[in-house]
Amino acid sequence: MIETDLGFWYDVTAAERQDPAGRNASVGYLSLELQEQLNTLMLPFLVLIGLAFAVAVDPYVKKPVKQVMLLIDAIELSIILACCLSNGLDAAWVPAYVTPQTALSAYCYIMRPVIIVLFIYVIWDDPRRRLFWIPAGLNAAVYLTTFFRHWTFHITPEGNFIRGAMGYTAHWIGILLLLCQLNIALSQSRKTEGREKLIPIVNVMLIILGVLMDSRCHDNGTISFTEICSVFCFAFYYIWLHLRFVREHEQALVAEQRIQIMMSQIQPHFLYNTLTTIQALCLENPRKAATITERFATYLRQNIDSLNEAKLIPFRKELDHTLVYAQIEMERFPNIHLDYEIEDEDFLLLALTVQPLVENAIRHGVRGIPRGQIEIITNRLPDCHEIVIRDNGKGFCPEELPGTDRPHIGIQNVRERLKKLCDGTMTINSEEGRGTCITIHIPLGKERP
Repeated sequence: MIETDLGFWYDVTAAERQDPAGRNASVGYLSLELQEQLNTLMLPFLVLIGLAFAVAVDPYVKKPVKQVMLLIDAIELSIILACCLSNGLDAAWVPAYVTPQTALSAYCYIMRPVIIVLFIYVIWDDPRRRLFWIPAGLNAAVYLTTFFRHWTFHITPEGNFIRGAMGYTAHWIGILLLLCQLNIALSQSRKTEGREKLIPIVNVMLIILGVLMDSRCHDNGTISFTEICSVFCFAFYYIWLHLRFVREHEQALVAEQRIQIMMSQIQPHFLYNTLTTIQALCLENPRKAATITERFATYLRQNIDSLNEAKLIPFRKELDHTLVYAQIEMERFPNIHLDYEIEDEDFLLLALTVQPLVENAIRHGVRGIPRGQIEIITNRLPDCHEIVIRDNGKGFCPEELPGTDRPHIGIQNVRERLKKLCDGTMTINSEEGRGTCITIHIPLGKERP
């Protein structure tokens, strides 16, 4: 908002037009005041241009939000342009001077509450947000009276800015909208993880600070404090939205992987073979058939429950699930033996981490040898939790893992999820004909509840 006129050019005498080489300059020079104004405008202008490009090409920002962000960017740029034009008007252009500068100043006052409403649209996806257009509309109606009444402000033919009785309408409506935005930001911050939840709150406080500084300063140069704060808030909101949408994208991928892993665990042939085993035992050993049926039901229930495990689970819970599966397989294949040596169990890990690896060892490793042996070992190292799954089975070539159509796709899925969710690592040592050893390391402190 510009309250006084600052000229773009100043007159120079013939002597002043002489350059150091003695040549006559044909044009005037930019005033020092104008140079300071251009320096002030350059940073927010370049920030807005860069943000418009970043928002337009960002694949993670959803289309409706992207449209609102680009609209905010365009309005911010138009306000900066209005400030430039307002200051560029020469006071000698009377009487045409008064009307254009009045229109430009009124435009700036009208659009600033509109920007705040659009920021609310960015952080709050709720139909009730349309109600905030009411105070923004009232503010616009008040400042449109500037062209025939002096209720808000008027500019004299000499270029002096005179504020009227309702001259602070935009400030007070802006503060009201900002308080509403702050309340929404506080409620939204409960759904956001980490320190980034503070970004919407800091943005609101920053704009309030700019509004208060503008209300206390009679003249703050080419561009208002509110406009400068709004530009940087726009940048912060873009960062916040990008982080949020990236997290949502990653969560969707993790959920899809959980479904794929669960479906890989409940293979049709495993269901059929288990049910066939239970059927045979019903005649030979009904008590044992009942025991296997109970374990089978537990196994299915735990697999389905894993779909809802968005967070990490205790290692003991994953181990229990693994043992249920192994006990069913050992009933079907007496040649398989599972041993476990648990030295460390006080940590969290992903659901369906150990069990798919043990299943892979049984199905593709030890099932077809006279005495198959599988070991599960855990240790606490100085910087991480270690899980070792070792078998004496057929072994395989580790280079086959990247192929999505390979029989060991479950191992690759576990590795990707470990890396993404808890910065864990998986090392595979396998030799065909001698067995496989898989080692998982989960850094201390990286396991999130």
